[in-house]
Amino acid sequence: MTVPDRMLRVDLSARRVWSEPVPDGWLARYVGGKGLGARYLYEMEPDTDPTSPANRLALLVGPLTGYLPGEPRYAAVTKSPLTGAFLDSYGGGAFASRLAGSLGDHLGIVIEGAADEPVILSVADGEATIEPGRDLRGLDAAETDARFPDAAVACVGPAGEAGVRYATIASDGGDHHAGRGGAGAVMGGKGLKAVVAHDPAPTVPPALCDLRERDAAAFADSDAGRWLAASDTLETVAFGDETGVLPTRGWQARRFEGADELGVDRASERATGRERADDPVPGGFRVSTGDDDGPHDDADATVPRGGTPVALGAGLGIADFDAVAALGGVCDRLGIDVISAGNAVAWAVRASDAGLIDPADHGVDGGLSFGDEAGARELIEAIAARSTPLGDALADGVAAAAARFGGADLVPTVKGLELASYDPRGAATMALAFATGDRGGCHRRARPVETEAGADSGRTLAERAAAVADEQDRRAALWCLVGDDFLAESVGPDAAAEWLAALGDERDPEDLRLLGERVWTLTRLFNCRAGFDRDDDALPEALTRDTDAGGDADEQREDGLDPDAFEALLDRYYACRSWDREGRPTAQLLDRLGLGDLPDAATPVGSRADVPTGDRDDD
Repeated sequence: MTVPDRMLRVDLSARRVWSEPVPDGWLARYVGGKGLGARYLYEMEPDTDPTSPANRLALLVGPLTGYLPGEPRYAAVTKSPLTGAFLDSYGGGAFASRLAGSLGDHLGIVIEGAADEPVILSVADGEATIEPGRDLRGLDAAETDARFPDAAVACVGPAGEAGVRYATIASDGGDHHAGRGGAGAVMGGKGLKAVVAHDPAPTVPPALCDLRERDAAAFADSDAGRWLAASDTLETVAFGDETGVLPTRGWQARRFEGADELGVDRASERATGRERADDPVPGGFRVSTGDDDGPHDDADATVPRGGTPVALGAGLGIADFDAVAALGGVCDRLGIDVISAGNAVAWAVRASDAGLIDPADHGVDGGLSFGDEAGARELIEAIAARSTPLGDALADGVAAAAARFGGADLVPTVKGLELASYDPRGAATMALAFATGDRGGCHRRARPVETEAGADSGRTLAERAAAVADEQDRRAALWCLVGDDFLAESVGPDAAAEWLAALGDERDPEDLRLLGERVWTLTRLFNCRAGFDRDDDALPEALTRDTDAGGDADEQREDGLDPDAFEALLDRYYACRSWDREGRPTAQLLDRLGLGDLPDAATPVGSRADVPTGDRDDD
């Protein structure tokens, strides 16, 4: 068996599809998934408008997709219309594994151009065809999926068609999403309504069966595996509340009195079942979201891990599990990121309270308030359709709405991406992870909050910065293989080398250790070339404000983050990365990682890394 080494290319403007080999050296350096997608993206002009036909959208697997334990995933890689930065977003479920089975000897599809009317891309037997999709216009994710009962579908919903800048690519009827950063807006802007994978998932080859059994057992026995089996990440709510990092009521508090109503115990009570219930690491809880007053009577929805009850529950002050699940279901079917949507509604409530906007002037009936599920639903639907002035403004993101109306200090964003899941005022290294994320304020690049929240680790600034960089590198490497990111602690470079060797791809584990750093550096080069620098790795002003600690006493306040202390931590991070003081990778680093030939005249490169003097927290 050989590793796939070709790429399907699609030009929607010309209605052309062709197959080509992956360029020499790219597979050796980048493997697949995130790394390979970043390399194809780097070939674009630096000033490419993310909403233009020239932007590329790559849907990619890795050489081990469909074989690794955990949930199979695919990568959607593009230039984000929300941030203007590099974007890789991941979707799971049946579509990911069936795409791998349908691609033949290809590692993915790189799509450019735009169709003048809706189309679908049909993939089978290693080939792709462009087919009419006019009859799918306006359908939501579940309705689109239902049109292809014998295949697996990734599609955009109404939000992607409307160009909402945080629209998702929904798969499996909206149960799974490549969610953050707006890949769905890119796909919708190209007129591509759906990608349909017809072939079954690949059969695990005999050479991998023993490895799969071994590492599946290790995964199930790891901290992440046990956590997923128990809660499917819903314990994020209880963890955040207990440690004081749970974003509540638009980032005004860090604990939520209704947290118990949103966690795993309530999900277990309300669940009608779980996906893959017989799997050692089962999928999401399914709950009934039937609502006589809602648009999807008697529908079932998957609670998509911890992000929904955090962003749409605690973040909006809603302590009703069924209401939060229903809101998540609305987002899933419309194809809109639950995290950005929740933050957008929270910003609107706070902006209204501050007198920056009058909801009545923006087509919102009944005003806006925390705890109001009906009002949140109305605004989310208006955002997805861009049907009111406020919905249209918020469809471009919180940062864009704040630039228009004021209130940039209300809800934090990094590089234009709304923050997720954890309030870093309870764990300063989480602020560093958010600030330096290559796609913006993302909690999936590194989660130091899990070891730092509520405890003084005693580590120096340099050690804390290095821990963030190491986790970012490990996850970047895993996403080149396109594995479930929770595998990071149980499938490292040595195990990955064994897996690849079983497919005939012999690699030195040391090179796989460098893979993550190489790809993280590549995405940094992409962002630097697009105009990002240290100013974009900034601590959001909202996080410098004190918060309500939660509880009954009004005097219970917890401090915001110190900007000077954050800048000192950022200095250590840049030094650890061998970037200069402005956050630009140095020529020496690029040479060490085999990227020295990559930068063009438009790519700023640092001349030398700046090493901070001293390494005490009070320097």
